[in-house]
Amino acid sequence: MKVKRIVANISTQAVDDAKRFYQQIFGLDLLMDHGWIATCGSSEKMDVQISFASQGGSGTPTPDLSIEVDDLAAALERVRSAAIPVEYGPVDEPWGVRRFYVRDPFGKLINVLAHI
Repeated sequence: MKVKRIVANISTQAVDDAKRFYQQIFGLDLLMDHGWIATCGSSEKMDVQISFASQGGSGTPTPDLSIEVDDLAAALERVRSAAIPVEYGPVDEPWGVRRFYVRDPFGKLINVLAHI
């Protein structure tokens, strides 16, 4: 058996808010939309990983999702333009990433990062 895909499922009654947030902030494509469920992603290949953590590093809470981007400054600008509060960072971490935390419309803590 080979795992083909891993999908994070976030429970919400506000599917349209999710589509707007993840498309506007991260530029994700809408891959599927049945009204009651929408899947955002990319047509490009993405690496899939699952992390298990007792904390978020540097004394921060464990984020619900980590999203690696190729341009952290551009992601931060989108967040600020959307008037979304940054909860942590941006900061260069000792393990070689620059990152910041934001919350999505459902209160999920998102770790936005780029490798330095």
